[in-house]
Amino acid sequence: MISSPICDLLGIKYPIFQGAMAWISDAKLAAAVSNAGGLGIIAAGHAPASVVQEQIRTAKTLTDKPFGVNVMLMSPSVTEVAQMVAEEKVPVITTGAGSPAPYMKAWHEAGSLVIPVVPSSGIAKVVERLGAAAVVAEGGESGGHIGDLTTMALVPQVSDAVTIPVLAAGGIGDGRGFAAALMLGASGVQMGTRFLVAKECSIHQHYKDRILAAKDIDTISTGKRLGHPVRSLKSPFSRAFFEKEYDATVSNEELEKLGEGALRLAAQDGDEDKGCFMAGQIAGLIAAEQSAEEIITDVITEAEAILRKAPQWVA
Repeated sequence: MISSPICDLLGIKYPIFQGAMAWISDAKLAAAVSNAGGLGIIAAGHAPASVVQEQIRTAKTLTDKPFGVNVMLMSPSVTEVAQMVAEEKVPVITTGAGSPAPYMKAWHEAGSLVIPVVPSSGIAKVVERLGAAAVVAEGGESGGHIGDLTTMALVPQVSDAVTIPVLAAGGIGDGRGFAAALMLGASGVQMGTRFLVAKECSIHQHYKDRILAAKDIDTISTGKRLGHPVRSLKSPFSRAFFEKEYDATVSNEELEKLGEGALRLAAQDGDEDKGCFMAGQIAGLIAAEQSAEEIITDVITEAEAILRKAPQWVA
């Protein structure tokens, strides 16, 4: 059995977080991951507080295990969502795309553990001072919004910079990646792309099929010109966006409008022409649709076999 401080901190069996993916990570997926021994996370995204609250209450009926909610700090509904998750006493709150400082006091008073996603060691140190229980160090190999540093470079530097547990994210989808993250100093991992093909994941089947068919070179990064790059599968939409991004006659406002609602169109409709199929660079490793429990079991089993060569990680 893999032993990790994050398991003791959160009361979970395995140090595996399911990444929060807007329009994708709902109560059903989060509960399935939590029931399988990991930490399922509901993605608030840009949804209003009432919608997120409904997902939280649904999750409570599906699992008695700890689960989390990711608060997207750039959301127009962030103030209402932040207050609501405190009122609902969500066990774990993860954050992204901004500083959680304005909300930390209320979340701590509610008894929630706050685990921000960070792109650098400097930001990791800042949130540790704010009282973060742990951090997720996410490298640019991940799907969705990405930073500049790779996971291999980021995780050891964040692990050296803070005293709280570090979860590694970005480019991790099997036991080999899990074991490597531990060797880099992490206490566990967060996986998003791997859970896109979970049987409990409600995305359009075409989205899942595209993940299963992907090769190692089948992702593309777009949006850097706008200051918030996104990694997704190559598609008619992402190729067109990439082309317009380097067209001086196309304004930033036009680019922003082009991307509006694109993830929803991929997740709900499987739309190739207008949908953005967010996915990380490990998509090429994924061979089959599985239940959340099967995914976690496979990752842990493979990692344990590798880590038996490093007894300090195996109880």
